[in-house]
Amino acid sequence: MSDKKIRFRLNGLFKIGENDKPITGEHEITLSSGKILFEDCKFDSVRFVPQDNRCSFDLKDVTIGKKFHWEQKQEQRFLGELRFIIEGEEATAINTLPIETYLTSVISSEMSATSSLELLKAHAVISRSWLLSQLNQKGKCKCCDRVKTTEAEDERIRWYDREDHTNFDVCADDHCQRYQGITKVSTKAVITAINETRGETLTYGDEICDARFSKSCGGVAETFENCWEDTPHPYLTKVIDNATEEDTDANDLTVEANAEKWIRSTPDAFCNTTDREVLSQVLNDYDQKTPDFYRWTVEYTQSQLSELIGRRTGIDFGTITELIPVERGVSGRLVKLKIVGDKKSLTIGKELEIRKSLSESHLYSSAFVVDKLTNEKGETIFKLTGAGWGHGVGLCQIGAAVMASKGYNYRQILQHYYKNALLEKLY
Repeated sequence: MSDKKIRFRLNGLFKIGENDKPITGEHEITLSSGKILFEDCKFDSVRFVPQDNRCSFDLKDVTIGKKFHWEQKQEQRFLGELRFIIEGEEATAINTLPIETYLTSVISSEMSATSSLELLKAHAVISRSWLLSQLNQKGKCKCCDRVKTTEAEDERIRWYDREDHTNFDVCADDHCQRYQGITKVSTKAVITAINETRGETLTYGDEICDARFSKSCGGVAETFENCWEDTPHPYLTKVIDNATEEDTDANDLTVEANAEKWIRSTPDAFCNTTDREVLSQVLNDYDQKTPDFYRWTVEYTQSQLSELIGRRTGIDFGTITELIPVERGVSGRLVKLKIVGDKKSLTIGKELEIRKSLSESHLYSSAFVVDKLTNEKGETIFKLTGAGWGHGVGLCQIGAAVMASKGYNYRQILQHYYKNALLEKLY
């Protein structure tokens, strides 16, 4: 959380300095003349240290889901230390706490705290793996901001990954992992899931797995290299998301005709569910505004699409006349899409760049086909019919929830989504 003024409440006794008198209650900090102002004192940074592990603090007006369609503000409660630092023209709030305490919140924020125990345990393992993998990689990435662009006259390929945060390890939103403090931690199952998997991570060879996950794979999980860096991860491979791991119609979705047939159908898959009880485990209240995650449609008039793509890409294509699939990944997700306008044509990729270009926030996924229609007003309509929600790599959260409801344990869930990975207890 960053702002020029941040309001917070200390629940219990906190100290700023070792010899300072403990404080509690409602407070605020402001950024003034390049310093953090707190109760008439100026700081370059200031720490509020809890005097026992029962102390918590609340942050007011925390923005969650930044730049997504569910963006909103919340009041959130946290355990651990509160620190404020200066970043640019704003003050940033930082929470310092142990990894396992952090994970208790993450699996309650990514999932519902009322989820089944096996689902919570599976997510505890992958969230721990992802975090430790990111910390191990910190500073090692060859591209310092983890945004890589390759441009030619007729092509712009860009992939985005989580750039290293300079002054802290991870942020609290979807950019890293959802972390909403103890706001949503409300069941013994969450604590049990963390305790019973303590120190367990997925590994491949000598490395901790970069365990990616998304809401719904749409029936087939995508490979790592089709979404991010061109470096295959043997444990982030194609997965057909059903009990037999077979679907003849999904054998080769890199072929356009196969992908089109498959996306227009509703094949059997773990994540193909309308079970409200199961979905409530994965979709928090704001996520449940997205009911059509498995197969979905979006429509734009030609003028709407032309304005949207021009604004989102910063390129003047003129009037968009065609959206042409160029390359698809193993899940049918578009890796490259050619945008044809009356002023300019350009092939763009990878999947997130496509999703960002075709939506005000992020299109549900890049696994879609396009139909050009005419409405009753005689306007040209571009209808996108798509599959899944998110990049589709690694664990499918809705699919995993269904697996848990069918009696699969967390080890079986992890084996299904992370081929070739081992489950190891590191501490």
